[in-house]
Amino acid sequence: MSETRRNFSECYGYEFEDLHLGMSTSSGRTVTDADILMFAGVSGDTNPVHLDDEFAKSTMFGARIAHGMLSASFISAIFGTKLPGPGCIYLAQSLKFKAPVKVGDTVVVRVTIVELIPEKQRVLFDTVCTVAGKPVLEGQAELLVPARK
Repeated sequence: MSETRRNFSECYGYEFEDLHLGMSTSSGRTVTDADILMFAGVSGDTNPVHLDDEFAKSTMFGARIAHGMLSASFISAIFGTKLPGPGCIYLAQSLKFKAPVKVGDTVVVRVTIVELIPEKQRVLFDTVCTVAGKPVLEGQAELLVPARK
């Protein structure tokens, strides 16, 4: 990829024509107590399994867990900033929650292109979040990616 093309994709995202099957990227983020508290405030999800130590100890998890949608939001962050990047439109996402995420866990998100649909400028991605190499969330996403003009 030329220097000009790479700078364009870093600032404005990839165009449909620049994508290929198997293209992938990942990012990691360590979940903090503040992340959980802020997510509860923004989402309104104040389930005590996320916020109350005593309550959470009595659950099957034995401790507070992060909101599942917090991990899912890390997928959205990759799409909006890295692959395909700015300009893409998130159309659909399936999610299967496999294991809990706790304060201090580092969630590694990987998205991989599995299908390109040129006539609609649609891209299907496999999405997975892992903690210590074990899947905590799996799914598939569909995005609209602008083509060159």
